[in-house]
Amino acid sequence: MSLWTSLEPASITVDAGSTAIVRLRLRNTSDVVDEYRFTVAGELAPYATVEPPTLRLFPGTTGEIQLTFAPPRTPDATAGPNPYAVQITPTEHPEATTVPEGNVTITPFTELRAELVPHTVKGRFRGRPKLAIDNLGNTELTAFLTGKDNGDQLGYEIHPANVQIKPGRAAFVKAKLTPHQIIWFGRKQNRPYSLNVQRSGHAPLAVSGMYVQRAAMPRWLTTVFGFALALLMVFIGLWFTHQPSVATQTTALAQTAPTAVNQPDPGAATPLPAAPTPSTPTVPAPGQTPAAAQTQAPPRPRPPRPRSSPPAAATAAVVVAVAAATPRRRPRASPARAWRSWATARAGA
Repeated sequence: MSLWTSLEPASITVDAGSTAIVRLRLRNTSDVVDEYRFTVAGELAPYATVEPPTLRLFPGTTGEIQLTFAPPRTPDATAGPNPYAVQITPTEHPEATTVPEGNVTITPFTELRAELVPHTVKGRFRGRPKLAIDNLGNTELTAFLTGKDNGDQLGYEIHPANVQIKPGRAAFVKAKLTPHQIIWFGRKQNRPYSLNVQRSGHAPLAVSGMYVQRAAMPRWLTTVFGFALALLMVFIGLWFTHQPSVATQTTALAQTAPTAVNQPDPGAATPLPAAPTPSTPTVPAPGQTPAAAQTQAPPRPRPPRPRSSPPAAATAAVVVAVAAATPRRRPRASPARAWRSWATARAGA
């Protein structure tokens, strides 16, 4: 081997998002002038730079290059020890490659981002939001989740309640919000809440959301129910106050029958006037004139006027009218026919 190398320091620690510098010293132990090219290998190669990229040395001389490591503050910079190597290739003798090795330790950091999807949920009896948790750190994240709101108005069911997320990964947690009090009527109410992501040794991360609780009975249904109730009350009032009158053809004939009965029968004999009752002469009292006695005498009651019985023709007319109003049925036995013949004969007499 015609080259001597030394890494100073051979192991170094760096924070993600910052830089660390390592010096590589080398000496040309050959007897020819040679030029060397430097290449960094390993997981940190994308974050390492070499200054200068090439170095020309005379025999027996020593040179130095600078390696700069700048791991980003992202999940790609894995926390922990990260070995690396520097490949030194001489131009005159490419087969005589030298590879000194070192180690860079990246300190762990935790960073997460949580978001409710959607931010606002609506419902009458429950809400179902989702919580998206992104692990932006370079180490595995372990956390558990809880729910909180003002006044303890909501109940929480979170699944899963504990999560483990690798660097650069995301997890989705389902939550179920249940109001402790149901709104049957009225307007909707906004109930703010928060889901807390708690980690060991860190302050909890609160993610705020909004649950809009609607009434169990919508407003349009309340209006329709009130209108139907008003119609029902009006119907009940009319039912108890209105007395329907049912008029049939028999009732109409019964109302017209007295008129026909009271009409005189032209064929009936006219009753003779009653004979006059002989009047008793009034005897005047002692000391009273005959004229005064005649004046003070009480009037005698008139005899009642005899009423004529309903004519036979009117009775027969009522019977015929009632028979005509009665629905016709199948002919019965001969006694019914005889009755109709007799009634017709009496009406024509």
